[in-house]
Amino acid sequence: MRIALIKGDGIGVDVSEATMAVVETALQKTGHAKPSYDEIHAGAGYFRDTGSDIEADGEKRAEEADAIFLGAIGLPSIRHADGTEISPHLRLRDAFGLYAGVRPVKAYPNAPQRLADPRASGIDLVILRESTEGLFYSAATHNRSLVVNDEEVQDILRITRKTTTKLHEFAFNLARKRRERGSSGKLTCVDKANVFTSLAFFRQLFDEVKARYPDVDVGYNYVDAQALDLVRKPWEFDVLVTENMFGDILSDLAGGLVGGMGMAACAEIGDQVGLFQPAHGSAPDIMGQDKANPLAAILSGALMLDYLSEKLDDPGLADAADLINAAVDTGFSQNALRPMEFGGDMGTRAVTEQILATIQDTSAARSSASA
Repeated sequence: MRIALIKGDGIGVDVSEATMAVVETALQKTGHAKPSYDEIHAGAGYFRDTGSDIEADGEKRAEEADAIFLGAIGLPSIRHADGTEISPHLRLRDAFGLYAGVRPVKAYPNAPQRLADPRASGIDLVILRESTEGLFYSAATHNRSLVVNDEEVQDILRITRKTTTKLHEFAFNLARKRRERGSSGKLTCVDKANVFTSLAFFRQLFDEVKARYPDVDVGYNYVDAQALDLVRKPWEFDVLVTENMFGDILSDLAGGLVGGMGMAACAEIGDQVGLFQPAHGSAPDIMGQDKANPLAAILSGALMLDYLSEKLDDPGLADAADLINAAVDTGFSQNALRPMEFGGDMGTRAVTEQILATIQDTSAARSSASA
């Protein structure tokens, strides 16, 4: 198993190293060899030093790996001449067709909860964000905006049948999988079909795919109403599928309900390539200070193993992912995970060591039970 590892900038280095330690331990406990790593240099720091945002052959090497893991990209002090961020990861999404942006949102006991309603403790949903088109089709890195003159700039919101149909197929299959695991499996199409022709087309394609999945319960919501409902009643939702920019905004809002970006795992999946990363920024002000919360990255590592289980046809990799997810659940349930981000006393190393110890204990307990 070969992982293209892009540690990137700031705390991306810290959380990447923590995640690989956890992934390796989970693999060992399920009888798998450690992955091999192809470390690729990319990011704002690399751009500052070389004038390029990724190594010359970095994109090709990333595409050839079984999966890509990315720590974080960006530094506030380093920008392109037009003021936009250094963002090779957006170009990777586009180049590899990573249309399915998966953002799990889950409440854990003893982690901060921003809503007073006791039902908020049961938040467990997934926001599925199309990640190559929508308004991000015009992201600065792609040079697709129309700069009319110094008085006007136009960006394009692009929805295509090919990509959006694949997104909706992914969404319906995800809803089925979650239903099989005990969730409601309800799928909500989030759009602005009442205003934009492009998003009416997004909903039309959803309905076309829906006809092939009569067993999946569906709903519809306009994005402004969905933002309100994520504050009023997020526990009523299971899978949301939406356009790129809408998903970007809603996933951060939802993440804030369950602790913050330090818990925001992310998978970006295409037909052939999968990229996994924490959704938080690079936080260079705390880089190397043992303060970063590595859990978003570690949970992204579990998403990577789940993905590889299907890609490589190895169910044992899903077992390794389950070990990681169970360790996070157990750690919070026992109040053994107390990240500094949440006002706790545990830095990056302590959180990582606690996850590693819990995986060891869980694996030993399972072995004893099977014996």
